[in-house]
Amino acid sequence: MFVKGSLFRMLVVAALLLVTAAAATVAARAQLKPETIDLEAEPIDIAARPIATFDKGNASKTRFGRLEWRGGLVLTSPSENFGGWSGLAVDPDGRGFVAVSDAGTWLTGQIAYDGTRPSGIKFAKLGPLQSLGAKNLKKNRDRDAEAVVIVDGTTAQGSMLISFEQNQRIGRFDIDGRGVSPPRGYLEMPAELQNKKRGDGLEAMTVIKGGLLKGSVIGIAEHFLDSVGRHTGWIWVKGKPQKFHLTDIGGFNITDTASLPDGTLLILERRFRWLEGVKMRLRAIAAAELKPGAVLTGEILIEADLGQEIDNMEALAIHQGPRGETILTMISDDNFNGFLQKTILLQFTLLAEGQAAAR
Repeated sequence: MFVKGSLFRMLVVAALLLVTAAAATVAARAQLKPETIDLEAEPIDIAARPIATFDKGNASKTRFGRLEWRGGLVLTSPSENFGGWSGLAVDPDGRGFVAVSDAGTWLTGQIAYDGTRPSGIKFAKLGPLQSLGAKNLKKNRDRDAEAVVIVDGTTAQGSMLISFEQNQRIGRFDIDGRGVSPPRGYLEMPAELQNKKRGDGLEAMTVIKGGLLKGSVIGIAEHFLDSVGRHTGWIWVKGKPQKFHLTDIGGFNITDTASLPDGTLLILERRFRWLEGVKMRLRAIAAAELKPGAVLTGEILIEADLGQEIDNMEALAIHQGPRGETILTMISDDNFNGFLQKTILLQFTLLAEGQAAAR
């Protein structure tokens, strides 16, 4: 005969066993990233299921902090190489895009729209990231791409930077209709990043688009904390990385960053706990505050959890809409774990300060 305390303990044990089983599933599947050593660039099919509302409990809600919901998609593909997207750049027209994965692949294509809502992906093409010698990347530590930014031109014809975790580096690449070229060279990297293990290394990277540091590269580690628990980042000034810090708020990790035209830096963050699931946050750092040696906190623009349509949101891109509005595009990294995770693309409009409260 069970008493209430015994029943409660059994339920707790059962819950812990389920969590452990789920963790084991994730760990096992995380080891199943597709090999890309023989991969060649090729078109792929991508199916898109619309996400009608961002808030699961309130379909009429469209404003979340300083963001206004535009629409989203759940993306799937029969290609075994589709997934793991951790970096994203979008053309000024909001259509052309390039994404990179931590399995060492790139994805190009166009976002289709139904009015202002994203409705699908067209002209998708997937291929391997390569070494200086134009060889496909083989080792997992070499192919862990985490961020991408276009520095000149567009995805049709341009140049860009791609950053990698584990074997820490930021490479210069070209892009055109054929896809992504082998790297043309690499930036000088901070000494502190040498021998950093996965999860501690470079995760977020962009180029500042305005202000006194216009044209400078910014990089932030995923979870590299200093002696007082602050995140660590670097600004490349005249080609040399110089350190700054970002206040940790609530144990979130850094996943990506992107610059507004005036040099304001948006920082995408994620937190995962087995008993609460995944959370997402976006912060804004004013351009005037960003400098070597700074300790930054910024403004929280949005926080979301499993009450909203999020997953492991890893990538952030920014473009301007036809009316001058600032549009944010985010994509999730499913860790090639279709059993528990999804590839989600989300779009929001960034509202001006005070605009969200006024509406």
